[in-house]
Amino acid sequence: MPVTMSPSLIEGSEAEALFAFETGPSADVRAELGAEATRVGDAVVLAVRDDPAQFWSKALGFGRTEPVTAGQIAEVCAFYRARGIRRALLQLAPSVLPEDWDEIRDREGITDGASWVKVVGAVDEVLARADAPERRRPDGIRTEAVAVEDAERWADVMSRAFGLPANPLVAMAAATVGGPAWHGYSVLRGEEIVGTGTMHRSGTTAQFFGGAVLPEARNRGGQTELLVARARAAARDGATVLVAETGAEMEGTHNSSLHNMLRLGFQVAYERHNWLWELKD
Repeated sequence: MPVTMSPSLIEGSEAEALFAFETGPSADVRAELGAEATRVGDAVVLAVRDDPAQFWSKALGFGRTEPVTAGQIAEVCAFYRARGIRRALLQLAPSVLPEDWDEIRDREGITDGASWVKVVGAVDEVLARADAPERRRPDGIRTEAVAVEDAERWADVMSRAFGLPANPLVAMAAATVGGPAWHGYSVLRGEEIVGTGTMHRSGTTAQFFGGAVLPEARNRGGQTELLVARARAAARDGATVLVAETGAEMEGTHNSSLHNMLRLGFQVAYERHNWLWELKD
């Protein structure tokens, strides 16, 4: 059954999860990373100065309660400029782009980057497919909720699985374990953590985040098991809709993560560009 969910709710799910993710660490950790967060209109604006991956400075959640304007985008870019951020992503659902977006981009120096796919799934449908007798079960692995004492080890695996430098992801990800509204899971091979995934619940919506498996442990069903474990946690928390995102498939490419989600009953909601802002010297 198709899931009907507005772009504003889909974008809000990710925006509020990331706001919680980047503001969750202690003040000392945030200061060490140069992490700051603010809101410009209805957009969440996140900055991490000491981020070698240049991934965690991003603005998203635009257009949920008010139209996107040139003034709003200028204020977002000024926030990054004032903090010496070299590069940031602006993520806007296609439905909220203003008519003068090309002019705004030219004025602020924003270029087109890679695209992501936003996907949604009904909890009941995902769990029904997960419990189907014909579904392939994992090979030599299992999933477990992350214990607080394993938070750093789990977060380090998340960073390595995504091919990101350890700093700053480890400190931010570890801070979510045991935190309100967060549910973290590990893929285990024996006692070794080889995969990670977490979920942030807000009301009846559960945002999936950080799902990845180390290269040497892939193709054994680990990512699907992470999806299932988080869907079960969402159901226990009273959520009815799941939201996730992954890279869009370009011509001639295959995104296993996307197809794992589709097999479990997730549906593509829309494709969203990552608009790239860079500081000009």
